[in-house]
Amino acid sequence: MSFTYSRIIRFQDTDAAGVVYFANVLAICHEAYEASLAAAGIDLKSFFGDRELAIPIVHASVDFFKPMFCGDLLAVSLVPKSLNDNSFEIAYHVAAAATPESGQARAITRHVCINPARRSRELLPESMLQWLNQFK
Repeated sequence: MSFTYSRIIRFQDTDAAGVVYFANVLAICHEAYEASLAAAGIDLKSFFGDRELAIPIVHASVDFFKPMFCGDLLAVSLVPKSLNDNSFEIAYHVAAAATPESGQARAITRHVCINPARRSRELLPESMLQWLNQFK
């Protein structure tokens, strides 16, 4: 089961040509990720403010199929997948909300759980394991 996030493209998301600036697609995907965490009951302030554990993105990629313009309503669907006991990947499908099969873009982010002070890999916390299982 995927999680779907709705988002209207704003003027600030676009470039001089009037289409979504490439890096902003990743920012929109990250918004969807944050919304999925909140929907799973994870407190975002605690999650992103944790000094013992951090889960940074270590890889990201985006493929574009159709331009996205200011005012477009998007549906961003994400499906997380566990890679091992300390990392996971999220596949994103970005589409026009009216035609979700259209596919404007797709993205992937890979995340690794670490102790930020030691920069060593750590096991994913139980809350993230539950999140992974909820939306897989």
